[in-house]
Amino acid sequence: MPESKKANGSGKGKAAVGAPAAAVATTKATPHPRGGWKKGVAIFDFVLRLAAIGAALGATATMGTADEILPFFTQFFQFEAQYDDFEVFMFFVIANGLVSAYLVLSLPFSILCIVRPHAVGPRLLLLIGDTVMMALTIGAAAAAASVVYLAHSGNPNANWLPICQQFGDFCQSTSSAVVASLIAAALLLILIVLSAFALRRRT
Repeated sequence: MPESKKANGSGKGKAAVGAPAAAVATTKATPHPRGGWKKGVAIFDFVLRLAAIGAALGATATMGTADEILPFFTQFFQFEAQYDDFEVFMFFVIANGLVSAYLVLSLPFSILCIVRPHAVGPRLLLLIGDTVMMALTIGAAAAAASVVYLAHSGNPNANWLPICQQFGDFCQSTSSAVVASLIAAALLLILIVLSAFALRRRT
C-alpha cells in the first residue's frame, strides 16, 4: 500500500511539472511579416508612372503637332511655323517619345514590385532607369524652354524679333509642351525618391 501511494504521488508530480511547458508551447507568438508599407509605396509608384506617361505623351503629341500658317502670303513666300523648323524642338519630341516608351516598358517591373515588395533587383533597375530618363527629360525641356522664351521675348542685342505676336497658336502649343515635359520630369523625380526610400528602409 505505501508503494502504490508513492507511485501515485510521483505521477502527479510529473504531470504538474509538464503542464507549464505545454502552456508555454501553445502561447508562443508567431512573428508577423513586416514591411507592408513597401507594397503601398509600390502601388503609389505605379500610379505615378501612369501620370508620367500621360504627361510625356502629351508633351510629345503637342510639340509634334505644333504648326501654324499665317493667313497672308506673297507670290514667293508662305509664312509657316512648324516644330521641325527648329532642331531643338525635334530633339524635344524624340526625347519625350523615348521617355514615354521607357515608362510604358517599366510598368511590368512596377507591378512586380507590388507583388514582391521586398525584391531589390527590380526596384534598383527602376531607380537607375528613372534617373537617366529624368536627366533626358530635363535637358530636352530646358533646351526647348530657351527657344520658347526667345520666341516670346526676342533678343534686342542680337536683333532677334519675337514671333509669338504673329504665330500665337504655335507659341501656345510649344509652351504647353514644355510645361507638360517639366511635369513629367517632376514625376520622375518623385519616383526616384520613392525607389531610394524603399531601398534604404530595409526590414
